[in-house]
Amino acid sequence: MDALLICGGKGTRLDAPVEKPLFEIGGVPMVEHVGNAVAESRIDDVRAVVSPHTPETRQHLDSRSISIIDAPGDGYVEDLLYALDRVEPPVLTVVADLPLLDGVCIDRVLAAHERGSLTVCVPAALKRQLGASTDTTFEHEGRELAPTGVNVVGDGDGETTYVTYDARLAVNVNRRTDASVAEEFV
Repeated sequence: MDALLICGGKGTRLDAPVEKPLFEIGGVPMVEHVGNAVAESRIDDVRAVVSPHTPETRQHLDSRSISIIDAPGDGYVEDLLYALDRVEPPVLTVVADLPLLDGVCIDRVLAAHERGSLTVCVPAALKRQLGASTDTTFEHEGRELAPTGVNVVGDGDGETTYVTYDARLAVNVNRRTDASVAEEFV
């Protein structure tokens, strides 16, 4: 299976002097943490999805010989759909703001995928317990869940929600407070 590394957002909530994917956790840009996690997993190939909002990230990834998809920068969903039109499903999608991610974690997600699409979530309570921000939640089978930014997009045979209590998937760095939480783990 291939992967799309989504790293084209503006990162306005982080309010950093660098592009969000290049924001450092433990002295390493987040896009490197996530790229290393994908490389450690059983993913075959990775393509980074950048946009006009992340020219320095594009240059950074170009210097590492990572395949690039230049999305228009119209928003997360729009850029994701743009990139998905350029790959064969199933494909793992992963955002560049998960600096605690590792290959074992990705392989567990891949093992949970049987067919169709897989949405990976954590309990919103876990994010709150860790001190991580919770921007989006939804109810599923009586639980409040938060999407992690890791998914498998399939070719239309239904959708499964995979719930994990893995803290590595619960810390998306969207704000400076999230960066502080992530720093405690690296």
